[in-house]
Amino acid sequence: MTNRLRLFITAMITLAFWGCSVSPPAGSYRVLGKNYMPIASANGFTEEGYASWYGEKFHGKKTSSGETYDMYGRTCAHKTLPLGTTVKVTRTDNGKTVTAKVNDRGPFVEDRIVDLTFTLAKELGMISSGYAMVRLDAIDDEGTPLRGPELRFVAWQVASFREEKNARALAANLKEEFGRADVYPVIVRGDQYYRVYVGRYTDTDSADEAYAKLRDMEFKPIPAQLSQMQ
Repeated sequence: MTNRLRLFITAMITLAFWGCSVSPPAGSYRVLGKNYMPIASANGFTEEGYASWYGEKFHGKKTSSGETYDMYGRTCAHKTLPLGTTVKVTRTDNGKTVTAKVNDRGPFVEDRIVDLTFTLAKELGMISSGYAMVRLDAIDDEGTPLRGPELRFVAWQVASFREEKNARALAANLKEEFGRADVYPVIVRGDQYYRVYVGRYTDTDSADEAYAKLRDMEFKPIPAQLSQMQ
């Protein structure tokens, strides 16, 4: 990044923070240096990866939903699905299935997409191995997959301005660095603002890389979930 661009961005950041203040969206969180933004809807959700399970060490402790973890129950932990979502968990090598309610966050281990209770892991036959390849499908109360047309992704909100021209000037410069930067108008407590978002990321690694770069540029990025319709 050139010194000229850095000076321009510094000036824009100053204007942004004079314009208004922003706060992280409800539900977003950061664990072990990575940012997570729970999705707004489980419609159309499906995912494949490794499942693991957690037991006595966490039994009786509070989950992210506020419920008490029961290793003999039928619940699971997922990093971004809405709490309360029901998922069908299918073991891909033998077709065994269980259903679980998401009431916790995790697992925060690379390549693991869901943590199951002891009971569910036992039904899938993965107690001894500790993990198994599975497919997750969000379902309704009748077991029907939830369907939805929108693909959702995360962008980084970096600034918010009262003046649209300032927002668009910053977005134009950030686009050179990140390939994509957008401006969206919002109404906050009756006042018009223009927010600047960087990128459209569907995977954590890309989002984290952009986050680190934005922090180096002295921004304080806030994760924001957008959709293809925007």
